[in-house]
Amino acid sequence: MYTDSTPPSPSHHHKTPSSRLTPIFISPLLSRYLFQNLCSECQGKMERSLLVSLLCVWALSSLSAASVDTTEQCPERILGNERRQVCPKKCQQDKDCGNKRQCLCDGQCGLSCVAPGRTCPWPLPPGKNFDVALLSPSPSFSALLEVRCKPGFTMHNRLDTTIRRCQGDRQWSGDEPVCTASPGGGFAAEPVLVPEVSCSLPDDDDLLSVQGSAIVGSTIQYQCAAGSVLIGNSENICHENQTWQYPHPICRRVVCPPPMEVERGHLVAVQRTEYDVGDTIYYLCKKNFLLDGPNQVTCLSNGTWSAEPACRAHCPVPAQRSRVIVGGVKLWPYDLTGGVVAHGENVTFFCKHPEKLCSFPATEVCVDGQLKQPSCYLDPTWLQFKLFPHRLVSEIDPCDPADLQ
Repeated sequence: MYTDSTPPSPSHHHKTPSSRLTPIFISPLLSRYLFQNLCSECQGKMERSLLVSLLCVWALSSLSAASVDTTEQCPERILGNERRQVCPKKCQQDKDCGNKRQCLCDGQCGLSCVAPGRTCPWPLPPGKNFDVALLSPSPSFSALLEVRCKPGFTMHNRLDTTIRRCQGDRQWSGDEPVCTASPGGGFAAEPVLVPEVSCSLPDDDDLLSVQGSAIVGSTIQYQCAAGSVLIGNSENICHENQTWQYPHPICRRVVCPPPMEVERGHLVAVQRTEYDVGDTIYYLCKKNFLLDGPNQVTCLSNGTWSAEPACRAHCPVPAQRSRVIVGGVKLWPYDLTGGVVAHGENVTFFCKHPEKLCSFPATEVCVDGQLKQPSCYLDPTWLQFKLFPHRLVSEIDPCDPADLQ
């Protein structure tokens, strides 16, 4: 130890090569975590002074070294040292991997082909005597989570906190932590470490996602991406023999067949053998035909189109010398453009009461070029129309409602 008044001489640093300290490089995030959580929490606890001092010095030296050289070497893959970790395909660079996978360092597995967007089970079920917190924005590859024992409990290594990493096999690293009581705040009896026993998760699938923990006794939920449908059970339970209650489901991509051609019209769409959910197509009708339905249809999640439009023909009005009501307006048929009405249009005719000099309405609908006359309607003759226009049925007074009963 140096006093405040006597600075250290250079010889104090470089007496012999054996006096140098070789820095230990660890993750800056883990170093900062150890320093902030262990060094600060253990002040005043003399029984942990040696262990905590070593850890604090290790964390501080690593933080200092990380600021100078942040290069981390990925270890070589050593078979048998993966601790139940399923190692992905080995690689040296990204081109060694398939689509959507990168050559990244995966802990003891070394450089491996992993899908960085795939996630580990999250959220995890509540643990016994400990809490779990995600330290990364999402539970994707290389994400960290903190497992912290509750007050009065410690792990087998006499620490109350550990860090787990999301591996390339979509499992959290390490064993399932076990926190045991520490009577009087001292060391807890050395517990037996209970290995984390879990069931295997389904293979990487861009359409299928899993939520929950794969630990024995836990339940997971499956979800399919938009535009796909789940085939199988949406939930599963991991049994003690490390098998699932049901086979893993699959997500089948939903597609719509090519839409039917519309008669007397045109289909506006990119020509394909199948269409994805959400794709839209458009319909147009030829001249003098009216579109019956929406002009835009969408491929639905059940593999069908939202509608089947059709092009319908106009209807000629079967009245020549009598006024009719179209669109709420009473007019002569020759006042209509082309003497026709559109498909679906209501046309009201006037019929004569069989016993009284009055008229009553009768309505028909235009259906794809067909508009029938009401059975009670009689079109006036040419003489009636020319000589007695005021006596036409459409021009006489309407009947009293009581006369129509």
